[in-house]
Amino acid sequence: MGGSGEHIVPDWPAPAGVRAVFTTRVGGVSQPPFDSLNLGDHVRDDAASVMSNRARLASFTSPARPVFLQQIHGTHVAHLDAVTPDATEADACVVRTGAGVAATIMVADCLPILFACKAGTAVAAAHAGWRGLAAGVIEATVRALREVEADAAVPLQAEDSDIVAWLGPCIGPQAFEVGPEVVEAFVTQDAGAIDCFRAQPGGRFLADLPALARRRLHAIGVSSVHGNDGSPQWCTLAQSARFFSHRRDAVRLGSTGRMAACVWFG
Repeated sequence: MGGSGEHIVPDWPAPAGVRAVFTTRVGGVSQPPFDSLNLGDHVRDDAASVMSNRARLASFTSPARPVFLQQIHGTHVAHLDAVTPDATEADACVVRTGAGVAATIMVADCLPILFACKAGTAVAAAHAGWRGLAAGVIEATVRALREVEADAAVPLQAEDSDIVAWLGPCIGPQAFEVGPEVVEAFVTQDAGAIDCFRAQPGGRFLADLPALARRRLHAIGVSSVHGNDGSPQWCTLAQSARFFSHRRDAVRLGSTGRMAACVWFG
């Protein structure tokens, strides 16, 4: 996991000119329990602090502007351009080269996924909690990227050679306890997905979000997948000094902040 204490720079074979970052909770101005780099404007944090934190992120992605979506655990993919406003409703977004904006996803336990076309035509980001994963947000995002490639007359190669993906920090398989309805949502589509769940007492299960994402990516021909391997260092719940976690903090503290995964041309 690369980067400084304040942010993580993905280690992935993206094409030249593609930049990416995942923010941590470190390096901002918000006060507890949003300390300190909270980027969410919907979590009861002071609005001026959020604006200051977002300005800090924008200075890092400059000249590309981060576009903050209104995420609803769905599968809609927004195509962003220079005039796309914040609060556009979507759970994934695509940016073509030259658009001047950064595809941006906010998370606090859900899995952020960044994508880049190896031909350098487009990048994308997806918000993949279990609901979005089961509903097909990965498939929708990859389909949108491949449509951009087709529009640009980029010859699609065999297997995974057209797209590379990076999985960011999320709640880990040691901590993400779910009910049988979550298992059913995946196993009814892919019987082999049962391998991504570990039975617990009382009919509960521990779910491995990164492994579920990898299965779905591989199934649609994206096997160049990097980043989160499910180890504890990637777990947002376990790494309290570095990451916000909704499941860890929302009940105990009333709310929690949000981190961002961004990818852009720069």
